[in-house]
Order: sequence, then C-alpha cells, then structure tokens
Amino acid sequence: MIDETNTNEAGAQAVRVLVVEDDLVIRKGLISLLLDDGRTLVVGEAQNWRHAAAMAQLRSPDVVLFNLGVPLLEGLQALAELSQLCRVLVLGADGTAFDVDQVLQVGATGYLVHRQFSAVELVTAVVATAQGQPHLSPGAIVALAQRIRSAHTTRSELPRSARMGRLSRRELEVMDHIARGRSNPDIAQALFLSEKTVKNHVNRIYAKLQVHSRAAAVSLWLGAAVDPV
Repeated sequence: MIDETNTNEAGAQAVRVLVVEDDLVIRKGLISLLLDDGRTLVVGEAQNWRHAAAMAQLRSPDVVLFNLGVPLLEGLQALAELSQLCRVLVLGADGTAFDVDQVLQVGATGYLVHRQFSAVELVTAVVATAQGQPHLSPGAIVALAQRIRSAHTTRSELPRSARMGRLSRRELEVMDHIARGRSNPDIAQALFLSEKTVKNHVNRIYAKLQVHSRAAAVSLWLGAAVDPV
C-alpha cells in the first residue's frame, strides 16, 4: 500500500519516492523494501518510463527510482526529462561503462546495479540521492573508471585494468569510500566493520593494486596516466 503522508514514525520528513520498473515482481519488491524503512515514503509507481514523467508531475516525488530498461536511447530521453522534475536514481541490470557514463551525463544522480545492493543500501542510496549526493554501486564505479581509462589508456597501461579486477566486492566498497576521501574510521562506521578490519582491507587493496598510498590507489581507481607513489 502506498502512503501519502510526508513524515515517518519519528516525525522526520520522509523522502518521497516514485518507483518506475516494468517487472511487476521487482517493482513490488522494491516498494516493499522502501516501505519497510521509515526514511522513505513511496508516493507512486509506474510500469514504464512512458508514464513516469506524468506520474512525477502528479505525485511530486523527491526521488524517482528508475529502471533504465530498453531501448536505451528512449530510456535516456525519458531520464533527461525526469531529471528536470526531480532527482533520479537509476537501476541497471549491468554496470556497463556506456550506461553509467550516459545516465550521469543526462542528469541522473546515482546508479545502482541489480543484485549489488541490500535493502539498507537501497534506502541509503535513495536518501543520498534526495540530498543531491552521488551514489554508485561498486560495479558501476568500476565501469565508470573503465570508461575514463578507455579514453586515455595506451597499450602499455593495460595491466592497470588487470590489477583493478583483482579486488573483491568488499575491497571495491572500501575503495569507493577511499576515493570519496573518507578516513578508515569513517569507512568502518559506514560498512559496520572494525577499524582493524578496514585497515586490513586497505593493505590488501594496496598490495593488489601495487601502490603504496591512498593517492596512488585513487589515481589508479580514476584511471590517471601515472601512478603517484
């Protein structure tokens, strides 16, 4: 059931969300996850992007949770229109470099890859989107980094991609926070880990990327031509 009130149980302003997803089972699942968390309020749902803009104008959401779908070009056009009305968090089946690059260019605030987020991470991403903070799944970040590297990489730099591919999913999450300038204590709090565990992850990241500093890791993560040490 879709709620129309604006506050959660604690009396705080809830983030108003419109869910746009063509698969009924997935759409209802997303709505259920959002309704289970007091920080978000589902104010509408749409089966496809063709109805999304009209629904957004009718319901005035803070965030549209938007399945890009296919055909991609038409989906991007709908996304560009929606981004003029409110902030948009895109859901993608795969974190392909083309998709991530394009959706950010036409106005999306964030990009989540299916099966790469938990219920808590979904709501966290929606809340961050409402605040204008970019939120990308680890797979989307890697895809975007690959897109950047593809524009600047020479054959001699190809081993960088191989090094990045060595990172585990948890290490990708830690690397995401490092690239955002967060300290080990901040990362520990965000990922519900001990600082010692985070430090161990960071050391393994350095070893796998063959770097010796945060600056070098971030430089490699973003596809810089030279690794600072």
